[in-house]
Amino acid sequence: MGIDAIAAEVLGAIRARGTYRRLRVLTGAQAPRMRVEGREVLLFAGSNYLDLAHHPEVVEAAERAARDYGCASGGSRLICGNLDLHEALESELAKFLGVDAALAFATGYMANVGVITALVREGDLILSDALAHASIVDGCRLSRAEVRVVPHGDLGALEAQLRRGASPGRRTLVVADGVYSMDGDTAPLPELVALTRRWGAILLLDDAHGTGTLGATGRGTPELFGLTDEIDVWTGTLGKALGSFGAFAAGSHALRDLLVNLARSFIFTCALPPPQVEAARAALRLVAAEPWRRTRLQALAERLRTRLGERLEPR
Repeated sequence: MGIDAIAAEVLGAIRARGTYRRLRVLTGAQAPRMRVEGREVLLFAGSNYLDLAHHPEVVEAAERAARDYGCASGGSRLICGNLDLHEALESELAKFLGVDAALAFATGYMANVGVITALVREGDLILSDALAHASIVDGCRLSRAEVRVVPHGDLGALEAQLRRGASPGRRTLVVADGVYSMDGDTAPLPELVALTRRWGAILLLDDAHGTGTLGATGRGTPELFGLTDEIDVWTGTLGKALGSFGAFAAGSHALRDLLVNLARSFIFTCALPPPQVEAARAALRLVAAEPWRRTRLQALAERLRTRLGERLEPR
């Protein structure tokens, strides 16, 4: 069967289910009002949460890096693409998050896949929330570990699975999002930390939507709960609140060394382009210098909830 025949068969089934996807073209920089295929709309779907993607300092940092370093890194980090800019970004990310070390990845998807496949292997156990991001789902599958999906936010079910499956000779990884992108609820982080400590499991928190937006200084969901010292592995993105592109994994120096050696999605790909690295560094400085952006974001979210007549209080 040829490609066209395969596509016709598969896409026909997708259309019949009503889940066919197509790309829509937006015109101009992301803004509250945009034109989508010629029609003006209000945009509620973007993730440029703090409006830093167009900030003059972020743009200027990217332009300066393009002039000084060019538009590409020119190689993978382990060959010839590890620039002083990458090391500086990672040091600043670690300081911002309050951890020992960080490692930059090309995308959030690649960060989660790389971290999960580096931490666990066949015979190990992963307990993943039912609403975990697709990158977590795929990382779990690729790891070849036993994967058990826990009903969303169900701490009783999680503890039951830990009791049933965790053992001293088996690596057990508990995976959760800090903020779940579809529903907007936060993970019950204090309880997750307590359970993983009790059963000797590793906690991986994907805080893509919390980084820069939650906590007193924007350090995300762990800061919101006062648990920045309790997260074993922390992943997040540079492409949402930080207005750039790329992602990171953060934690101990040992974690970073492990990922450099085992995370295939880090090893076998080009390093982040210099303009994106410098844009992210500028954004980190602005997150610290302009807390009003975070305050305004939360106020707008509360206003929307109130006017919709909902009572969606965060956990």
